[in-house]
Amino acid sequence: MLEKMLQDLEHIQEETKSQLKKVVSQEELNEIRVKFLGKKGELTAILKGMGKLNNEDRPKVGQVANEIRNNMEGFIAAKTKELKEAALTAQIEEERIDISLPGDPVALGHRHPLTMVIDDIKEIFLGMGYEIAEGPEVENDYNNFEGLNLPKDHPARDMQDSFYITENILLRTHTSPVQVRTMAKMVPNYPVKVICPGKVFRRDDDSTHSPMFHQVEGLVIDENISLADLKGTLLTVLRQLFGADREIRLRPSYFPFTEPSVEVDISCGICGGKGCRSCANTGWLEILGAGMVHPNVLEMAGYDSTKLRGFAFGIGVERVAMLKYGIDDLRVFFENDTRFLNQF
Repeated sequence: MLEKMLQDLEHIQEETKSQLKKVVSQEELNEIRVKFLGKKGELTAILKGMGKLNNEDRPKVGQVANEIRNNMEGFIAAKTKELKEAALTAQIEEERIDISLPGDPVALGHRHPLTMVIDDIKEIFLGMGYEIAEGPEVENDYNNFEGLNLPKDHPARDMQDSFYITENILLRTHTSPVQVRTMAKMVPNYPVKVICPGKVFRRDDDSTHSPMFHQVEGLVIDENISLADLKGTLLTVLRQLFGADREIRLRPSYFPFTEPSVEVDISCGICGGKGCRSCANTGWLEILGAGMVHPNVLEMAGYDSTKLRGFAFGIGVERVAMLKYGIDDLRVFFENDTRFLNQF
């Protein structure tokens, strides 16, 4: 009986070692621990037979059983450590960064086509001796309308359907308020030669209008200023923007803040002024509005309209960009589609 129990103890020890060699996961290791060392495991089953031994043999079997239990627990502990190290090594390998691999390319941005046009216009006018003036996009009613010869309830205000914040505060509908601010700051000094680029806001939204768009307005005040000066200035600017072969024409128009007022057309760049589908067979494309500064505007600013004259103009940046780059839908400027933007 004694020999049989000792053999069984030795057997389960060897069997534990043998099965541990095949273990590759913590789940399998737990199964072996329960199988050999659990409350219903094989070692416990052998020890339950000690009651059949005589008093002399029980201590011998107990001593051997304790040694084997300690050995088996050591085997399992060693295997546990081995599995943890293997898992850590696998994790490190999985997360390892190969510094020899090339990095992901970073997509670099570039100037928006509207920014390009604004920069081109600024460069042209700076070269002609103009200064750049800026003002707030949220304006008061006086600067946006009244100081430009547009008193309250004037019907021409309907041409600029506005975003009002309060009765007297609104999002500016043009950059002309910057002209009012510039004149108020400089009066009675002259000459005044400024351009005013920036965003403006009107309640329009379709393929040729946007509730937010950009303008560059210009203002010149001095002695002996005439419509010829205005035409020569615009011809110079538009030829630098579109090419030296382009021509312009002035058509009578109406703006409350200029008198006389004109619409400015540029010869079609596709047909050279002969007429085609792009220019509705007229040979001309509307490009901007302009005129001589109304005497009332000069007087409200504090200038003597009998001594000084001036001209003003407003260039729609989106309009210039559409003609310059052949774009037929204004909305693409604001959709942030990289397929469109990458063309520039």
